[in-house]
Amino acid sequence: MNQNPRLSLWFRRVAGASALFALCVVVFGAFVRLSDAGLGCPDWPGCYGHFGVPESQEHIQRAEQSFPERPVDTTKAWIEMAHRYIASLLGVMIIGLVVMAWRGRREGLPLRVSVALLALVIFQGMLGMWTVTLLLKPAVVTAHLIGGMATLSMLFWLWLTQRPAPQHPAPPGLRGLTVAALLVVAVQIILGGWTSTNYAALACTEFPTCHDGEVFPPMDLKEGFVIWRGIGQNYEYGVLEHPARTAIHTVHRLWAIAVTLVVGLLAALLLWRGQGGQRLLGLMVGGALVLQLLIGVSIVLLHLPLGLATMHNAGAALLLLSIVATLHTLWKAPRGRELA
Repeated sequence: MNQNPRLSLWFRRVAGASALFALCVVVFGAFVRLSDAGLGCPDWPGCYGHFGVPESQEHIQRAEQSFPERPVDTTKAWIEMAHRYIASLLGVMIIGLVVMAWRGRREGLPLRVSVALLALVIFQGMLGMWTVTLLLKPAVVTAHLIGGMATLSMLFWLWLTQRPAPQHPAPPGLRGLTVAALLVVAVQIILGGWTSTNYAALACTEFPTCHDGEVFPPMDLKEGFVIWRGIGQNYEYGVLEHPARTAIHTVHRLWAIAVTLVVGLLAALLLWRGQGGQRLLGLMVGGALVLQLLIGVSIVLLHLPLGLATMHNAGAALLLLSIVATLHTLWKAPRGRELA
């Protein structure tokens, strides 16, 4: 039995605030990538050797002498530094969760999960450094995206664990389907990251066809999915030829069909067989899926507007969180009777 309800209350509040803040960090990170500000600061953790961004003429001249290959663009530099600042603040919030979990470990606060979360965030910081020092290497940038989504999901799960347990039984079969939905969405997020970091979002400019009326134009799958290409190459704006980018984009589209089938089935069954809040989860899952599909198609038809592309990352995060919430609810719910 919890002997320190005040500490548990604060843990729940900080976990919830951290999850919300992590969502902002993930979405802003997408904005950094999509606005081509990932190398706005060519060094790490500072910016041209400064803790802030060089803005005076004297500081800009010195910065460009030190980094002649990277002229100062103060707008992109501030976008990149703002992302580093808010990510650092999220790290401080997670340290606070670890401290509270340590103090309340005898009362059941999740210390192990909190420590694992802190370790993940430290690794995220390292990936952020490698993103810059390895010149936007797609494997590293995609891993950074995955880490951000994992951090967000773990914080959300921590917050959910501090809420009252669900009362309605889980409909038979939906736990396994929710796990499957989580897996297909995770794969699609990875494919989306790979599409973005290889600048393949506009490899297809039509829908449902790709380009020139072809559904499957010439593609180079082997070249498109080479994970590691060595060190020293600048990957800004991409290095792949068009057939390789087309392959990446097409695979992302095709996997969206799997996501639609699995996640759509989950939403429908939650609405049909769920009780109480489970039906609300069905609406959330289905709504997030439809929104994400509409944004994805619009991005192609409107040729990748920055705001819509950023929303696509936010939509992916919301779809992921809706499935995480469903998984937590069904996992903690009492088992329902098997249907005859």
